[in-house]
Amino acid sequence: MLTDSRRLIYPDTTLFFALYGKRREGHEFIPDLYLRGVRNFIIYQPVSTDDYSDANFILVKDSLRALQLLATFHRQQYDLPVVGITGSNGKTIVKEWLNQLLEDKYRIVRSPRSFNSQIGVPLSVWQIAERHNLALIEAGISRMDEMKVLEEIIQPTMGVFTNIGEAHDQGFENTQTKILEKLMLFSHSSALIYSADQPELEKVILAWHFLHPSPELISIGKNKEATIHVKKIEKQHGRSFISLNYKNEKLELEIGFEDDASIQNALTCAAVMLHLLVPASQLQERLNRLNPLAMRMELKTGINHSSVVNDSYSADISSLKMALDFLFQQKQHAKRTLILSDILESGRKPQTLYKEVAALLKKYPVDRLIGVGEQLSVSDLFFSDSGVKEKIFFKTTDDLLNALPRLEFRDETILLKGARIYGFERIDQMLSLQVHETLLEVNLEAMAQNLKQYQQILRPTTKIMAMVKAFSYGTGGFEIARLLEFHKVDYLGVAYVDEGVSLRKAGIRLPIVVMNTEETALAPLIEWQLEPVIYSLRGLSALQKLLRQEAIQLFPVHIELETGMNRLGFSPGQIPELLELLQTGDFRVQSVFSHLAASEEAQQDDFTQKQFESYQSMAERMKDSLGYPFIRHISNSAGIVRNPALQLDMVRLGIGLYGIDPAVSGLLDLKEVGVLKTTIAQIKELTAGETVGYNRRGVADRGMKIGTLRLGYADGYPRSLGNGIGKVWYKGRLVPTIGNICMDMMMVDLSGISEAREGDEVLIFGNELSVAELASWAGTIAYDILAGISQRVKRVYFE
Repeated sequence: MLTDSRRLIYPDTTLFFALYGKRREGHEFIPDLYLRGVRNFIIYQPVSTDDYSDANFILVKDSLRALQLLATFHRQQYDLPVVGITGSNGKTIVKEWLNQLLEDKYRIVRSPRSFNSQIGVPLSVWQIAERHNLALIEAGISRMDEMKVLEEIIQPTMGVFTNIGEAHDQGFENTQTKILEKLMLFSHSSALIYSADQPELEKVILAWHFLHPSPELISIGKNKEATIHVKKIEKQHGRSFISLNYKNEKLELEIGFEDDASIQNALTCAAVMLHLLVPASQLQERLNRLNPLAMRMELKTGINHSSVVNDSYSADISSLKMALDFLFQQKQHAKRTLILSDILESGRKPQTLYKEVAALLKKYPVDRLIGVGEQLSVSDLFFSDSGVKEKIFFKTTDDLLNALPRLEFRDETILLKGARIYGFERIDQMLSLQVHETLLEVNLEAMAQNLKQYQQILRPTTKIMAMVKAFSYGTGGFEIARLLEFHKVDYLGVAYVDEGVSLRKAGIRLPIVVMNTEETALAPLIEWQLEPVIYSLRGLSALQKLLRQEAIQLFPVHIELETGMNRLGFSPGQIPELLELLQTGDFRVQSVFSHLAASEEAQQDDFTQKQFESYQSMAERMKDSLGYPFIRHISNSAGIVRNPALQLDMVRLGIGLYGIDPAVSGLLDLKEVGVLKTTIAQIKELTAGETVGYNRRGVADRGMKIGTLRLGYADGYPRSLGNGIGKVWYKGRLVPTIGNICMDMMMVDLSGISEAREGDEVLIFGNELSVAELASWAGTIAYDILAGISQRVKRVYFE
């Protein structure tokens, strides 16, 4: 099943549901999907089949309803425990934590990320397969009459109601109506777990249960009547110690969190485990596994020694309370600032709503409140009693951004809490920005030209895998990937999964190959449609286990062979066992490749040829056994130029894209892509005998003028280039370093340059000074220099 064309993985077996939306229509994406290999479509209006002669179209009245009905039928084919999870907050965390806690006891299928909508729930349930014996499915609604549909699809055998808050209040007459709508999820469940510490929630659940007695109610709360009685919670040094009573048994639990939201979510998970008959004696061992999830709240280093808590995904009273509670767990700074947007779609009058916000700020006092929005800008009176020392209000986010330079943020913790419509990510960028006058200019036009230079010497049928690993050799990930996608390379290659995930999050749709696949990071391969390189039997077995858990077949993999590099890859003796695993139906081999160890060196040509022959022999064995073709590739940037016969089906183009010819062939007109610049922070006049820098390694042998540059080894400039070994380009000449290179600074000899001025721009490498020459001074290679440029160095892209 596919509803989002960007998430296409398996065209041959995909059924695309063209859904109608307010802004986009699913039919718009049919031509592109057809070109990408999809042949099966569910449509809600007729299409001309002239251009789709071999495609199948099923015309339905409502494609969303068709999706839901198909998922409902699929769910009916399996008899397994299904935990349905709903509530205003915490659904995804509870689901993911339950997976952490129970994955060794059950074969679990769960909703991907936050797939809890009218579209997301069917896609979640569609994952259920014969091998699963527990499902964890989220359900979220925003208006009346939605939950009945989700209940029919999920058919939960037990339920979790996390909490009730103001999210989506506008879609309901009142809170009671919203609770009752959510409770429809549990109409046929055998048990319902909920928090008894929310009086309105418990009141409605008890009244509802009188009419729907089938679920056993399992309440969690401080009331002695609760099924799980929380007797005491003590918070110490980031941990919480919890005393419970459950069925006349005393339980003592410890969790590695002390914010209220995490405590509530952990107790909910404990209740689920107890209901699933996990022995109480095992609870603590399992709770020790809990790790914080990178959800929607982020804590990061801010400007001027501040910290920024970014929770700008949503704004409602309940999530504000949780965010404020989290803010108070941060002990880095005594001062606290809240930047808050209007709370929209609450269904409440502003005076009532913001009086409640003011009451929260009494409980969780902040030193400064910065409000954004039409409502907050006229609500100053409601905060007169809140205890906030400083209150500032703006009508729009732009007004606040314009005022930021005069609002001093220093030595404080800043909480950003805003509805998505306010675009608080722009504020986050400003407050998290690290001001640094050193920058790397990246010439995208030069990269496009370099790509064309290599394309001219490749056969027309030879594909290109462009290597964008290590932040695209230091020049930037997404921007470079976007350029290469535009110029229609065939694959992108990254080193690790997180690099590929970053590109997917940035919207890159090209096939992405992960060269160094880690066994601890396999799940994101599936979630983000990344294609792993497999180089060991252990890695292949680990991936196979995951694929079978997720009921995925013919997953694309790339096989690495060992031919003489002696780094990673399958040796000739491992080929039989490798082929046995590859022929189980779990995998589809996309390519088979190897690495040339010394393709740039003429004296190693004999060894390169031996590698090629060894590779061809193993690849031929694999082709004969698998019975289908795959892409073959072994050549790299140097090999493309020096060994044209090794082009095969595809080549891997790396450093050559960035303007460096490792073969030093002189056959290509390459342009270096990166220009590293910094500025002079200060100029000093020294007398003979004075010393410069740490350990006094630089000595003025005469009267000297020195300049301190805003660049050091923490920025990626090699420390070995101090004391005159390295040089920079300034005012039309090479200027030597003097003294040791410092972490954030370096000094250069400006003697004889009368026009030198503080603030002037200095070239570290670029047009007048090649990065290859700088690398030779440092006794290394250009790859090392480029990949070593720190992330704190600002990148500027231009054409």
